[in-house]
Amino acid sequence: MTRAQDRDEVHVMSRRGAVKALGAVAGAALAGADLFAQRAEPRSTVTNPPRDFDEPTTYFSDPDVLTVDPQFGNYVQPQNAIRRLWTGGQWLEGPAWSGQGRYLVFSDIPNNRQMRWSEDEGRVGVFRFPANNSNGNAFDFQGRQLSCEHLMRRVVRYEHDGSVTILADNFGGKRLNSPNDVVPHPDGSYWFTDPPYGGGLFEGQPDAPGGPTNPSGRLNPRLGLPPELGTFRRELPTGVYRIDPGGKVDLVAGEDQVPDPNGLVFSPDYKRLYVITTGKGPGDTGPGGMGNMHVLDVQGTRLSRAMPFTDFMVDGVKCGPDGARCDVDGNLWCSSNAGRAVGYNGVTVWNPQGRLIGRIRLPEVCANVCFGGPKRNRLFMVASQSLYAVFVNTQGAAPG
Repeated sequence: MTRAQDRDEVHVMSRRGAVKALGAVAGAALAGADLFAQRAEPRSTVTNPPRDFDEPTTYFSDPDVLTVDPQFGNYVQPQNAIRRLWTGGQWLEGPAWSGQGRYLVFSDIPNNRQMRWSEDEGRVGVFRFPANNSNGNAFDFQGRQLSCEHLMRRVVRYEHDGSVTILADNFGGKRLNSPNDVVPHPDGSYWFTDPPYGGGLFEGQPDAPGGPTNPSGRLNPRLGLPPELGTFRRELPTGVYRIDPGGKVDLVAGEDQVPDPNGLVFSPDYKRLYVITTGKGPGDTGPGGMGNMHVLDVQGTRLSRAMPFTDFMVDGVKCGPDGARCDVDGNLWCSSNAGRAVGYNGVTVWNPQGRLIGRIRLPEVCANVCFGGPKRNRLFMVASQSLYAVFVNTQGAAPG
């Protein structure tokens, strides 16, 4: 071998060594990446192969719309898929559909704004800012928007001329906690829940020092707020209320019947009211709700016979509810918060007898749902930071 050939061989050997060394480094990096992946957040759906919810799917039937009972097959719409319409919120709540305006309004509570998705334009923009940390929204039978405000601890109605009417901010002279969800009744009344979840920094304002949600007084409730705010204190237990067409507010279900009431929805015939109870909130002295749904008989202006409807246990997993809507057949479409249980966040669907018939899997915890679109056959789902939608083969029973 010549000296030149010897130099070439040494060069090749050195290059091979470098490649081998780089391969070892890359292998270590990949191993580290695998280890990191094992420690990272688990996927919240189990679709195989993993899907991108921002893009259309080529499946005839969406793989994340699951038929649990054959009855659900009547409500699945083939040839369409779950779509992520928008992302960028902080914690989304309160979707409601304006039939006249052909838009969806929903709340981004911590960012203190209401958002609007326009069907004509297919995009999301800010609708109201500030929005007083609104949570639940609805449209009444006259097309007026109703909103539950955490910050101001009240229920308001936006009139057609642009003015705002305060529907309820107290009961018996005591300020409400933080109204959460509201539904209209054909008789002109409005029914709403009043848990305490807005009595904190993230979604509203904590109590003035010494109040039940700020007993130590270490929190300053005036920071970031207009000077007239920051003086509220929790004064009431949790409850479900009815606002009479004349403006009178009545307690229709106390926390002894449905502790920490959250989402609520009427049956299509308005003979029953379904109320979701969720966990212990700021300032609660009792145990709080258990993440269940109760059904109560509607007898004129009163409720009676609170009965358990479902505990939302699915395959041994607690699919914690928040909001719900009824379709025209009386099925309950309920949001699901299963935490880190892969594949159980999204929506659970129950027939009027309380049997699980279907599920919709989402890659984020779902807070609330509503039916919308011109034919009211599209299910909109607000899930953590994103807005999702899927067409279904049924219609929502109530306006908005």
